[in-house]
Order: sequence, then C-alpha cells, then structure tokens
Amino acid sequence: MGNTKSHKWNYYILITVLAVGSLLMLFPFVWMLLSAFKSSLEIIKVPPTFFPASPTLEGFKRVLFEAPFFRWLLNSVIVSVTVTFLVLFTSSLAGYVFAKFEFKFKQLIFILILTTMMVPFEVIMIPTYLIVSDMRMLNKLWALIVPSAVSAFGIFLCRQFIEGIPTDLIEAGRIDGCAEMSIFVNIIVPEITPVLSALGIFTFMGSWNNYLWPLIAINDLDKMTVPLALSFFSTQHGGEQNVIMAAATLIMLPVIVVFLLFQRQFIEGLTLTGIK
Repeated sequence: MGNTKSHKWNYYILITVLAVGSLLMLFPFVWMLLSAFKSSLEIIKVPPTFFPASPTLEGFKRVLFEAPFFRWLLNSVIVSVTVTFLVLFTSSLAGYVFAKFEFKFKQLIFILILTTMMVPFEVIMIPTYLIVSDMRMLNKLWALIVPSAVSAFGIFLCRQFIEGIPTDLIEAGRIDGCAEMSIFVNIIVPEITPVLSALGIFTFMGSWNNYLWPLIAINDLDKMTVPLALSFFSTQHGGEQNVIMAAATLIMLPVIVVFLLFQRQFIEGLTLTGIK
C-alpha cells in the first residue's frame, strides 16, 4: 500500500515539474504573440502589460505590406522543402549503401562522414563560401540548397535503421528480378518511413531557421529568406517592437503548422530512435 502511494506521489511530482517546465518554455512564445498585437508605446510601458490593452494589427500590416514578406516566405518555402527532399533522398540512399553493401574502405569512409558532425559550421564557412563562389551560385537560392543537400546525421540515422532490415528480404527482391533502385524504393523506403518523417521535420526546421549562411550568401532584398527578415525589420524599424514581434510570429507559424501536421510521425520516429 505504501509503495502504491509512493508511486502516486512520484507521478504527481513528475507531472508538476513537466507542467512548470512547459509553461516556462511556452512563456516567451506567448509574450511574443501578445506583443505583436500591442502598440510600440504599450510594449515599452512601465509597468509592462501582459495582455494588450488595445489590440491592434498595425504591426502585421507593416510587415506584410511595407516589405516583400511574401517573397521572402516563398524563398524560404522553396529552400526548406528542396533541402528536406534532397536530405531525405541522399540520407536514405547512402544509409542503404553503407548498411547493405560491402566495398573497400567502407568503415573508414563512414567514420570520416561521422567526424564532419563534430566540425562547427563556423570552421567550414569560408571554404564553403569559396566553393559556392567558384560555382557562381552566390546571391542565388541554390547557394542555400546545394551545401545543405547532404546530412551526416541523416546518413547515420538511416544506416542504423536499414541495418535492422533483414537481408533475406532484399535478396528475395533480387531473386524476383528487382533492380537495386527498385529494391530501395519499394522495400527500404517504406520500412524506414517513421525515421524519414522525424529526419524531415528536423531538416525542415533547421533549414527554415538558418540565419548565418543566408546572411553571408545572399545580398539582394528579393532573394532573402524569412530569418533575414528579423534583421531587416530590426534595422529598418528598430524602435518599433510590435513590428519585430509580428514578423517573428509570422516566421514561426509555418514551422508550428508543419510540426502539428506531422506530430504523430515525428514522435514515432523519435521513439524508434530511442529504441534503436
């Protein structure tokens, strides 16, 4: 009996800690969202107000109609979706090769790929810039897509899961006359769909929120992505906090929508990752 009560109290304590932690993490987002509906004077008012006294859409109007925000949004969608599909394709294909094929220096090459995960982007930033410049892709959306088309983490993740697929299943496909690409598409990819879903969400969020590399590679206003919009509005409307908050809110909405749409696959992928 005492053991049952102890478990119950532990459960209540755990729920309380998680609820408090969730509220603390949610508070900055709620503050940003409510501030987007305030005027600049109300935001800097002392003492501050939590809820807007006189809700206004002025900040959103400034963002949407005084800057090419929809163009930036389209650029971000093009870059993020393209990078996500390329990473899913290259990661699953390379993972299949490293998991089910034998070739010379296989382990060495795989270890070299994994070591790239420990190198900060700031270290390879200048070489990447020089390579992109030589390829004449600077100030183009391709400059944001090509360097991100391969993910070492994605290759590692897919390889680990594909290793768990029975080789007999692949051999059966070969006996039936399937080409390697047909085996990859019809056997391998359906088996690792939860992992690809989680990897896709991670990749999309990382590409959508990428700030440093677009800041370096993009110069023209019409080629900018939405993270650069915060820099633009901070520069052009530095004293108008409601405009900056409205821009930040609009930038976060697509990521939230993507997460809500693929929440089940995301959680399933993370669960499988933990089990693996």
